[in-house]
Amino acid sequence: MPLNPDDLTHIAMSTLDHYNQQAEQFWQGTRDHDVRQNIDALLAHIEAPAPFTILDFGCGPGRDLKTFAELGHHPVGLEGAERFAHMAHAHSGCEVWHQSFLALDLPPQHFDGVFANASLFHVPGQELPRVLRQLHATLKSGGVLFSSNPRGQGQEGWSGGRYGAYHDLPAWRGHLLAAGFTELTHYYRPEGLPREQQPWLASVWRKP
Repeated sequence: MPLNPDDLTHIAMSTLDHYNQQAEQFWQGTRDHDVRQNIDALLAHIEAPAPFTILDFGCGPGRDLKTFAELGHHPVGLEGAERFAHMAHAHSGCEVWHQSFLALDLPPQHFDGVFANASLFHVPGQELPRVLRQLHATLKSGGVLFSSNPRGQGQEGWSGGRYGAYHDLPAWRGHLLAAGFTELTHYYRPEGLPREQQPWLASVWRKP
C-alpha cells in the first residue's frame, strides 16, 4: 500500500531519532572506515576544472566531508540528523545544511558532484523518483552523482529503528535512468571478495 504523508513523517522522524540517539556510537564505529574507493570514483568522473563543488548527501558526522575539504575541494554537507549535522560542522569546518531527505531545498545547477554514500537507501521507494530528480536538478550539466547502498531484492521496511529500501542493480538502474541520469560505472564492495560477501552496490551517474 502507498505510504501517506503521516507514514512518511513517521519514517523520517523515527530514522533520524535513531541516528541522533546513536550519534556517538555511530561515529566511533565508522570514523575509520576506508571509503577512498568511493571518493575516487566520484572525483575521477567529474570533468569540470578543479576544485569541485560537492554535496555530501547524508554526510553523517563529517568523515568524508573533511576528506573532500582536505583534497582542496569545496564540499557542503547535507544531513537530516541534527546531532550529526553539528558533529559534521565541528569535525570538518564545512558548511552543513540540516535537511530531511524527504524535504529538500537545493539550489539549481549548483554542484559538480553529489556524494551519496550509504544514504539514499533510507528514502522510501515511492519517494525515490522525486528525490533523484531533485539531485539531478541541483547538479550542473555534466555533473556526477555517486551512490552506495546496501543491496537487496526490493525489500523495504524497518531494521533496528531505521527505515531502508534495498534495491538490486536492475531496479536501481531503472530509477536513475528514469530520473535523467546516464550510467558511468558500478561495482560491489568491499572489493576483492566473493559477490555474496559484497553487500554494497556502488554506482556513478552523469547528468547529461
